[in-house]
Amino acid sequence: MSEDAPPFQTQDHDSLTIPLLSHQQRSINSTSQVAIVGANVCPIESLDYEYWMAFLVFSLSNLALTLFAAIITAFISPAAAGSGIPEVKAYLNGVDAPGILSIRTLIVKIVGSIAAVSSSLLVGKAGPMVHTGSCIAALFGQGGSRRYGLTWKWLRFFKNDRDRRDLVTCGSAAGIAAAFRAPVGGVLWRSSLLWRAFFTTAVVAIVLRALIDVCLSGKCGLFGKGGLIMFDVYSANVSYHLADVPPVLALGVIGGILGSFYNFLLVKVLKVYNLINEKGIFYKIFIACTISIFTSCLLFGLPWLVSCQSCPSDASEDCPTIGRSGNYKKFQCPSGHYNDLASLIFNTNDDAIRNLFSKNTDTEFQLSTMLIFFVTCFILSIFSYGIVAPAGLFVPVIVTGASYGRFIGMLIGSWGNLSHGLYAVLGAASFLGGSMRMTVSLCVIILELTNNLLLLPLIMVVLLVSKTVADAFNGNVYDLIMKVKGFPYLETHAEPYMRQLTVADVVSGPLQLCHGIEKVGNIVHILKTTMHHGFPVIDESPHSESPVLYGLILRAHLIALLKKKAFLCTPVQLGADAFRHFSSDDFAKKGLGNVDKIEDIELTDEEMDMFLDLHPFTNASPYTVVETMSLAKALILFREVGLRHLLVIPKISSILFSLLLTNHIIQMPDAVTAESTSGGHIDKA
Repeated sequence: MSEDAPPFQTQDHDSLTIPLLSHQQRSINSTSQVAIVGANVCPIESLDYEYWMAFLVFSLSNLALTLFAAIITAFISPAAAGSGIPEVKAYLNGVDAPGILSIRTLIVKIVGSIAAVSSSLLVGKAGPMVHTGSCIAALFGQGGSRRYGLTWKWLRFFKNDRDRRDLVTCGSAAGIAAAFRAPVGGVLWRSSLLWRAFFTTAVVAIVLRALIDVCLSGKCGLFGKGGLIMFDVYSANVSYHLADVPPVLALGVIGGILGSFYNFLLVKVLKVYNLINEKGIFYKIFIACTISIFTSCLLFGLPWLVSCQSCPSDASEDCPTIGRSGNYKKFQCPSGHYNDLASLIFNTNDDAIRNLFSKNTDTEFQLSTMLIFFVTCFILSIFSYGIVAPAGLFVPVIVTGASYGRFIGMLIGSWGNLSHGLYAVLGAASFLGGSMRMTVSLCVIILELTNNLLLLPLIMVVLLVSKTVADAFNGNVYDLIMKVKGFPYLETHAEPYMRQLTVADVVSGPLQLCHGIEKVGNIVHILKTTMHHGFPVIDESPHSESPVLYGLILRAHLIALLKKKAFLCTPVQLGADAFRHFSSDDFAKKGLGNVDKIEDIELTDEEMDMFLDLHPFTNASPYTVVETMSLAKALILFREVGLRHLLVIPKISSILFSLLLTNHIIQMPDAVTAESTSGGHIDKA
């Protein structure tokens, strides 16, 4: 906005980023962003006229949107609240919690996230888009939805735990690719299935490119023109010297401390919210409305605290601006001046990030503005996340980190060679690393966001330093949220104490098992008195000279056998003839909400005295380990192979010793346990 600081909205190659609210310079990533941007700027148009009327319109619009998001979430699908990433992560780790990937959750997630982000709450859309992609993939993985008439025969081939897990993995990667236009970052987000995830993210990139071409003429309005690079800094001539390394390292250390502190406060707030939410739906909605009103008051009142800036004489756009477009927001300033804090607050989050990342704008923001904006984003993002509405953390963390990074850059001033915009990029990276701890994927996502490979060394250093510092205090934010929500989670690496324990030290009894030819009444008793999802099958005399382990049978298969009622009057083996009464569809994985329960099966006393031959339906080659095996090795086996159950046998005798489940490895509050991994279910002890 001076000769050395061109305005945000110019399109020359001297700017680090394309500015925000110009009709000709918008970019897209999804249908939801059209609605988000459109709704977010609607109540802002009158802010420069009648202030009290503007505040009333602003706050009531935000309240209505928040109330709508809270109501549909609380009454239709409570599982849609939050970002959804902890739920997806828990599912991929083996916890199939009720409703987290249902079609109702999908609909509420899309509509609710549009309303929540549009309501000026400091929440993001990246997490909900990851959850949305996972829900769509899960819908394919269960053959569609019979309840809503969305069934396709060709999808029946994916109705198993393994394919459903793989599809959800691809869906979560596609969500990241769509949210940030970062296909490679999406692959690294879920790197366990690289080629499958790369295919889905590549498709997303192609679709985005096609939609961007449609909007080149400006017909999409504020959503308008742009490219796959959201915060383009490619044209920046990044040069740094050895003297710039200490400030960058300090930025990483501060980011690690702030990120871990952010996680700590977020967990505390979530626990308080959980206590209040337990009182009923009314309290959930009340919290959401309270946070909305508080946010509106704060956002509208804070710009009054900063002084007005003089408009640059060489500005290529009107200054100050009134209405939707433009970055020089007049707000309460006299003619020829603009309010820099209002320019950040009354923009979308993406727009604020572009302005913070912008090059040659060192004189556009005041030091006090950056401090106020950082503290505001830090606090609001913590209190906004836990409400009963779809809300992401990724974008708020980027905004918070960028504001603190630019603040540090302004403090360093002429001592360093890096611009304030680059400090904002590095600040965002450090805060992401300190909060989320995903160094490799975050590094690639930031590079794809900024389109500047020259930033790679600095971003790598900042991410590694911030993660290392933050790891000394607590875990990453998504793991902490999973623990608050009660999702069991197996860590990637075993804890040191596990090396001193064997699997025999942690298994518990009594062991529930079935015989190869079992009485129907005994099977019903086992299913009704336990919540386990797998049972060992043993053979005894006369079918075997001594008790031996035959295999493992699943609860779902036992229920399918009881439901079909292909019982035997005498305890004899049928062999292959047993399959005449069954088809593959009888044992296919049921869709969400359609799981058969033992309580739904009605059996007569005569049927209870009959028998079932379990041999043809038993997995005769389950994973088994000796009782002296290290618990640390058992954990690695669980995670790497993706097991649900692990059979433990004695070192000397051939009789089955016990069954190792995930809840033997991890202890969760409220007696919530799980049997892992791919497609497991939560068990209540």
